[in-house]
Amino acid sequence: MQLSFFTMPIHPLGRDYRQTLREDRAAFLLADELGYAEAFVGEHVTDLAETITSSLTFLASLAYETRQIRLGTGTINLPNAHPAAIAAQVAMVDHMCDGRFILGISPGGLRSDAEVFGTLDRDRKAMANEAIAQVLAIWAGEAPYDIEGEFWRISTARTLDLEIGQGVILKPFQLPHPPIAVACMSPNSDSVTHAARHGWSIISANFLQPGWVATHWQKMLEGAALGGRTANPRDWRVARSIFVADSEAEARAYARSAQGPYGHYYRSLMRKLIGNGRPELFKTSPDQPDAAITLEFVLDTLVLCGTPTQVAEQILALRERVGDFGTLVYAGHDWADPVLARRSMQLMAEEVMPRVNAALGQ
Repeated sequence: MQLSFFTMPIHPLGRDYRQTLREDRAAFLLADELGYAEAFVGEHVTDLAETITSSLTFLASLAYETRQIRLGTGTINLPNAHPAAIAAQVAMVDHMCDGRFILGISPGGLRSDAEVFGTLDRDRKAMANEAIAQVLAIWAGEAPYDIEGEFWRISTARTLDLEIGQGVILKPFQLPHPPIAVACMSPNSDSVTHAARHGWSIISANFLQPGWVATHWQKMLEGAALGGRTANPRDWRVARSIFVADSEAEARAYARSAQGPYGHYYRSLMRKLIGNGRPELFKTSPDQPDAAITLEFVLDTLVLCGTPTQVAEQILALRERVGDFGTLVYAGHDWADPVLARRSMQLMAEEVMPRVNAALGQ
């Protein structure tokens, strides 16, 4: 089982933006140093807590400071930008990373972003599907492109001048394209089916209950079959909120406290997702009353925490429940205590994962 890293991030309101940007970058540099296989970052434009406004810009700032880790968008919210801009900007970052790049995509989940971009009442899933199809068509084709869709038309026919290179969009370093990963946050998600049909990998969200995460494997099987492929657990990433400490008491005080960074994270997510009519994401069964979805319940059921031995046991129990998956994604949270946050990432890489893989015989 591989170990990767992901952060939205969600910081407390009022923190110095320069400081949180430095901390977010420090987490990626630490993940690289510790041997994490991948690191993904989210993006949102209209949120004072989720303050990475461009995942590509953030990753570009790390391209020449990291040595082995693959850097991924987590995700580019496709309806919020023109496919030609996405194709060109991704190609540049892929070259900056010498191919250590993963293209994470989704329709985007923040409703205020959708509103500001004028897509709140549009079919954003259809827009996302068209956008990625057009991005791939740009990379597979040649200028002047002439790609026609419901939402965008792409052509440089009127201005093309091949002699000087005008009218041509650069191709990525990785050909035919960087590996594509799709973020999936719903039970029985059709996005999983769509991704597997095209041979793309998936990331099951860290705020989705394990019972719902397990439904993604069946959807991977269905999608792979539709595409004439064989589903592979190595294409499945499962994200979890994890905190590892040298003592159980320290771990629980930091990760299970309503006032701690994990409590802040899930309080914010619950406000957004339940407020948008998605309480089922936090439920362990469809008939669970909405009133039962308290912050304490969510922290108890979605946060893995404890000593290295305890967290390794919790990860193995998770795998037993959801099925075999190829990569565990450690979800990063605000560094309320930088020493403890760094120590957790270190213990995860150096003590937890060796225990997990030894138990799995890997």
